[in-house]
Amino acid sequence: MNLTQKLTQLQENGSAIWAANFYNLETLKGILQASAEMDQPLILQLTRGSIEYMGLKPAVAMARAMIEDYDLRAWLHLDHGDSIDLVERCLGAGFDSVMIDASEQPLAENIKICRKVVELAAPFSANVEAELGYVAKLGQSTEKVGFTKPDDAQFFVAETGVNALAVAIGSAHGFYKEEPRLDIALLKKIREAAKIPLVLHGGSGIPSVQVRAAVKAGICKINVATETKKTFMRNVKNEVLVQEEIDLRKIFPVGIGAVKKLIGNKIKILM
Repeated sequence: MNLTQKLTQLQENGSAIWAANFYNLETLKGILQASAEMDQPLILQLTRGSIEYMGLKPAVAMARAMIEDYDLRAWLHLDHGDSIDLVERCLGAGFDSVMIDASEQPLAENIKICRKVVELAAPFSANVEAELGYVAKLGQSTEKVGFTKPDDAQFFVAETGVNALAVAIGSAHGFYKEEPRLDIALLKKIREAAKIPLVLHGGSGIPSVQVRAAVKAGICKINVATETKKTFMRNVKNEVLVQEEIDLRKIFPVGIGAVKKLIGNKIKILM
């Protein structure tokens, strides 16, 4: 089952899947251990930054090898692809899914770029995700409002042929200064207009009750990234402070375990 088929299945069942970003061997290991222990599939995500840090081929090879070792059902996704070139490289490297993020461009330009990516992804049978509306990225203002409009979503999907759509309904990337409030009523309208699986970015820090409400209203994929980085680094730093061990193989497992617990708790929200 490819990811497009999986997301369609989730949409029909009124359920969702977590999409977790990984940054190194340790965060990948923690994520996959949680998936294996909970016996639940998930999506592994890489951003440009992580690809440049690890290298495209090593990152893909590591992910594929560990998915096989843990005997899991998982898909590899490009998160927030920012160029056609990066999308092409990831498709060529065997990604199951790519996101092209042209959401900060005018609607017509966003459509043009996404339509090109859909054409590129077709020979690979790869899933294509796009974003419509304003979901604040790290360092961007969370005060700005740019929620996805149902009519725009309907037009955008028809014009581009994308398989999944990330929507702006009150979430943001990074840390929340106060508890986010998702516009569930708007989400329901977008679902009816767009007809395709919807994606919630900025899943870190959203209360469980709102996550479940969003899934019930049409969200099929939920991204988590910031919490993973924070959890891993906080636990590793704390461990370094309390002992003089220099063997990273004895320090990093603390971070792996913390990531495993985090992702395991996320998975439980949807079970």
